[in-house]
Amino acid sequence: MQPPLPFAGLNILVVDDDDDTRFYITTVLEADGATVMAVASAAAARQVLPELQPDVLISDIAMPGEDGYTLIRKIRALKPDNGGQVLAIALTAYGDSENRIRALEAGFQTHVAKPIDPEELVAIVTSLVASCNW
Repeated sequence: MQPPLPFAGLNILVVDDDDDTRFYITTVLEADGATVMAVASAAAARQVLPELQPDVLISDIAMPGEDGYTLIRKIRALKPDNGGQVLAIALTAYGDSENRIRALEAGFQTHVAKPIDPEELVAIVTSLVASCNW
């Protein structure tokens, strides 16, 4: 008998303008049982967020148009029942401490540098979900 998948029942919204990154993150998370919706822009994320009500948001920072910092600020301004308190991970090529602080101040719970190892991604999501009081 197989043990339950660690992310079974977990809904995750992935926001990244890069097709390959969206595919990679989706594949890794779905392999551990998550239900993943991946979108290419902050505008698309805001559109699906209230209905999807994801448990976790994983968002790129550097996106054309509206960046991840702006996205998370707009999400944090929402009421909780519209997704305003979603757990959020910033995923970025800018891994230095200045950008980490900026991501946390904007409203993300954690900041992860690209490229990310699959096991590290799973560990970060697991830790974040475990730290909340559901």
